[in-house]
Amino acid sequence: MDLTSLADFNAVALHGGFGPASRALDRPKATLSRRVAELEETLGVRLIERGSRRLRLTEEGVVLHERTRGLMAEIQEAGEAVASRAPVPRGRLRISAPVVFAHVVLGRIATRFALAYPQVELELVAEDRVVDPVEDGYDLVIRVDPSRDEQLAGRRIFADERLVVAAPTLSIPSARSGSADALPVPAVVMTRASPSARWTMHTNAGVRTLAPMPVLRLSSLLMVRDAVLDGVGAALLPRLLVGPDVAAGRLVCWGVEDGPPVEVWALYNSRRLLSAKVRAFMNLLQDLPGREREAG
Repeated sequence: MDLTSLADFNAVALHGGFGPASRALDRPKATLSRRVAELEETLGVRLIERGSRRLRLTEEGVVLHERTRGLMAEIQEAGEAVASRAPVPRGRLRISAPVVFAHVVLGRIATRFALAYPQVELELVAEDRVVDPVEDGYDLVIRVDPSRDEQLAGRRIFADERLVVAAPTLSIPSARSGSADALPVPAVVMTRASPSARWTMHTNAGVRTLAPMPVLRLSSLLMVRDAVLDGVGAALLPRLLVGPDVAAGRLVCWGVEDGPPVEVWALYNSRRLLSAKVRAFMNLLQDLPGREREAG
């Protein structure tokens, strides 16, 4: 398989057409079309449906693009590193991170990275869905308490804990003498929270258990925090998000969740070489607490 033809096909697929790819690569449109046609002839399959207003990959084209675009990027990066005799970070770096962690922590790190590595185009996407680094085209993904994945490797970059917090106007419920029942409390919870959830927390008076009674369900921890600040109810939120509010007296901490710390990991595809741009970003994350062990 001719690598130049494969690279041209991936460029056309990535940019959504021969015209956009021609302008991006500053190469004649006819050359790209010829290269793709040669690749189709070599493989014996059609990769792109022609004649439509918008480019559409065939099923075989989709498979080839998904299986090779990462490899082509690695080949290009390796060639650039060898040519310069130094692993200079360059190219595009895509990172997916949870919304709260991205807003509170990664914004400043992204700024530092952009200033330090101007040859890298950094794209940081704040989202709470669990993405697939390969299928979704990410070089690095940040996950909270990730499950073990044999195809991913990385490093724990942060350790946090969850606090039960409320506005000063809301009082913590008093325990009834001799009762072991969970204490009901008006609560702001995430939309996916279980109706039978319980909050077990360490307080100055010992371990107590609350039964959150949802008065508001929201899809974002940032919205939950805002609702708690307005006095709607109590919530279980990461210290990273509400620590400054507690310190300033805008929120009161009723207790710390009973359980292991919350772990935040930076993960990448273990089957790909760790590129210079990913390594550079990981190095900036070393200033965060909790970087004690590696996985993979």
